[in-house]
Amino acid sequence: MSETAETPTLQEISRELPPKIVIPEIKGEMVHLRPATIEDLPRLDELDAYYNASRITGKDPQAERAVVHAWVRRSVAWTNGLAASESGVGDPESRRTMAWAVLTDSDHDDDGQIDAQATDNVIGMVFLIDIDGWARSARIQVVLGKDYRGRGYSRDMMPRVMTYGFAPEPAGLGMHRIWVAVPEKNTRSLSVYKSLGFVQSGTSRDALWDAENGRYQDLIVLDTLFDEYDPIRSLDAFGMHVIEDNPGMREALAMREHSVTIQRKRRDPAGANETRADASPNGDDDNDELRKAAYARIGVELNGDDEDAGAAVRQAESAPSDTVDGDSTWPYGQSERKTSKNAWWRNLGLSRKRETEEER
Repeated sequence: MSETAETPTLQEISRELPPKIVIPEIKGEMVHLRPATIEDLPRLDELDAYYNASRITGKDPQAERAVVHAWVRRSVAWTNGLAASESGVGDPESRRTMAWAVLTDSDHDDDGQIDAQATDNVIGMVFLIDIDGWARSARIQVVLGKDYRGRGYSRDMMPRVMTYGFAPEPAGLGMHRIWVAVPEKNTRSLSVYKSLGFVQSGTSRDALWDAENGRYQDLIVLDTLFDEYDPIRSLDAFGMHVIEDNPGMREALAMREHSVTIQRKRRDPAGANETRADASPNGDDDNDELRKAAYARIGVELNGDDEDAGAAVRQAESAPSDTVDGDSTWPYGQSERKTSKNAWWRNLGLSRKRETEEER
């Protein structure tokens, strides 16, 4: 087994988005996501989902409502195989959109009734927008009803949507970058995004009008890259658990297991296989085949070393920490990045080396 996954080169990766998409359902612990429909749009009005939009997204409520309607129609058009120009709200750059309705069956007030029963359990939507096949980039956006904000729903859904976004095709979208733009006064969202591993990449000065305070405000741009985002750690940071059946999660687990194998072989090449006898195989043929398929999609042939790593990772997950055997468990770019001594996301990506114009 080589020490690096034989993933397709950048030149080999397709720069074309599929003409038709199947938006997968995604399970969470507090919510579950299904493809959004045109019929879901009136529910957002009932939920008062555009309340205080200027603080959350920097748009006025009417503009926010209009753009959400456009996103959902673009998403539905893509699932129907229509070109971006045929959606009725097409993008001149032919960028695509995926929209999920966010549903919950929670009963926070303990009155014996589902909180969102009046809106058929819908409490908002989450989007991947500005999906750019050429740059392999997408923007993530969450819209929640007024009464469902600040309850932790975003922390449950966003890592799972991003896992799908970064997962290699056909398990996911195969994105290289996911980004978000947040008004400077929306400190709650900024905190959530940074906890997910986003790093600030720029500031658009005075880009938005703050109607509440009668002044301009900055728009903060944050992003994270495929080789920086650890979907397992992002869930752990919020106290959420891995749901292995979700799209892209098996591939994420395979990458993590493979990285453990690489790190162990680097430390002790002679003893890399000594734990094989202690590893207890799952014994589930169906799960074994799914794991093999996940490994194949990341360009790695599953072998005994990775079986040992899988057992080690599963054991480590029962007691989450920033490392496995003292090393970070994410396989990409770790030699370029200092290990965080606090929470893993504090330094994520900050030590990433990039070529400057002078070095090129």
